[in-house]
Amino acid sequence: MSPKDYISEHKTRFFDELFTLIRIQSVSSHSHRQPEIKQCAQQWQKLLLEAGVDSAEILPTDGNSVVFAKKTIDNSLPTILVYGHYDVMPAEPLELWKSPAFEPEIRDGKIFARGADDDKGQSFMHAKAFEYLVKTNQLKCNVKFLIEGEEEIGSPSLEKFCNENKELLLCDTILVSDTSMLSLETPSITTGLRGLAYWQIEVTAANRDLHSGIFGGAVANPIAELTKILAKLTNEEGKITIPHFYDNVEEVSAIERELIAQIPFNEEEYKKNLGVKHLFGEKEYSTIERTGIRPALDICGIWGGYTGEGSKTVLPSKAFAKLSARLVPNQRYEEIADLVSKYIQQIAPEYVDVTVTNLHGAQSYVCPINSDAYKAAEKAYTKVFGIRPLPVRRGGSIGVIPIFEKVLNVKPILMGFGLESDAIHSPNENFPVDLFLKGIETIIEFYNEISEN
Repeated sequence: MSPKDYISEHKTRFFDELFTLIRIQSVSSHSHRQPEIKQCAQQWQKLLLEAGVDSAEILPTDGNSVVFAKKTIDNSLPTILVYGHYDVMPAEPLELWKSPAFEPEIRDGKIFARGADDDKGQSFMHAKAFEYLVKTNQLKCNVKFLIEGEEEIGSPSLEKFCNENKELLLCDTILVSDTSMLSLETPSITTGLRGLAYWQIEVTAANRDLHSGIFGGAVANPIAELTKILAKLTNEEGKITIPHFYDNVEEVSAIERELIAQIPFNEEEYKKNLGVKHLFGEKEYSTIERTGIRPALDICGIWGGYTGEGSKTVLPSKAFAKLSARLVPNQRYEEIADLVSKYIQQIAPEYVDVTVTNLHGAQSYVCPINSDAYKAAEKAYTKVFGIRPLPVRRGGSIGVIPIFEKVLNVKPILMGFGLESDAIHSPNENFPVDLFLKGIETIIEFYNEISEN
C-alpha cells in the first residue's frame, strides 16, 4: 500500500488520536498543569506503542519527564532519533479564540487548537509516518523517539538528561519537525535558527503602592522609569544600542545574501496577514534578513500599577518587564545575557532599585546543506511537493537543537511543515490539513531516501 493510500484510509483515526492529544492542556509554564503534563506523556507513550515501537518509557528529568521509545531492526543499521515536544504555550488571552483553545476544530481546511502546529501536530506526523513503515514492513533503519515536556520554557532539564543518557540517545541522524516552510507552493527546509536570551526586569521605588495625589512628584514612578530604560535599548532605526552587542555577529557573505534575495516574498501580503501598515527594522537589511540572519531585541511583556476597571489614583511600588533577544551565529547567549543585564543596571537611575533576572536561553544553530540528511530531506520534499525546497534560515529558537549538536555530535535536520500564518504562540493557532497529511508522506519518503544512502 502506498503512503498516500494508507494515510487516506486511516485519516479519520489520525485526527481522532491527534485531537485526544491536543485536548490535554500540557502548558509547561503553568505549575498547576502538572497533572496534564503527566497525562500527555502517558498519551505519547500509548501512541508510540500502538505505532509499533519495541518499548516506550517515561523517564524522569530534573523537570518534566521525557518519553523515550525505540524500534530496533538491526544493530548494524543506522539509527534515526526523532525529537519533538508535548508541552505547549499558554492559550491566553482566551477571549480572542474563535473556538475553544483546547477543543480542536477543523474549519476552512485547517485544524484550530493550541498545539495544532507547535508541536503536537508536527510531532504526531512522525508517529504516523513511523506507523506506516512498521505496519507495511518497510522500515529499513532503527528509530528512537525523544518527546520532551519543557521546550516552551527553554528545555532547562534536557541538556543534563542528554549528558547522562548519551548511550541511550546514540544515533546517526536527528530528525525534528518544529519549524515552518515558506508556503504550500514553496516548500523550504530550515537551515538555521537564531539563539535566545530572556530576562525579567523588576523596578522598585517605594516600599508600597502610594497615593498619587499625596506622593506624586515626590517619589519616582517605577513604570515611567522602566519605560525610559527600555527606550534606551534600541533606536528609531531598529538598531540595538547596547555597547558591544554586535561585536560577534556573523557577517553573512554577499553570495548568501544574494540567495536570500531570491526567496519569494510578497511584502504587501505579509503586511496584510499581520494587520500592519508598515514594516520596521534595520534599514540596510530586508525583512527576511532581519528575521533570519540578524539579531533582534523585543519587549515581550510589561506590567505594574492598577489595570482594573475604573480609576485608582495609585503610584505603584513596582513595575516589571520581560525582554528577549534573538541571537545569530557567534553570539553566545550566556555572554549576551550578562552584557544586557549589566547595561540595564548601568543606565538605571539611582532613585529606583533595578533587578535583572536571566530566565533562560539557547544557542543559535546552522545546518549544512551538503549532509546526507539534508539531501534526503530535499529529495523527500521534492517528491511530495513537486518542487525542490529552498534552504532558509528562520528567526525562531529551539534550545535543544544546539544541545544535540554539542552533546551527541550530530547535526539535526529540521523538516518543518508549519506556516508563518499558523499563529503559533498566539490565539487561533492552526495547522493546514493539507500540510499535516503531506508532512506524514514527506517524512515517509525521508526514511526511504536516508535508508538508501
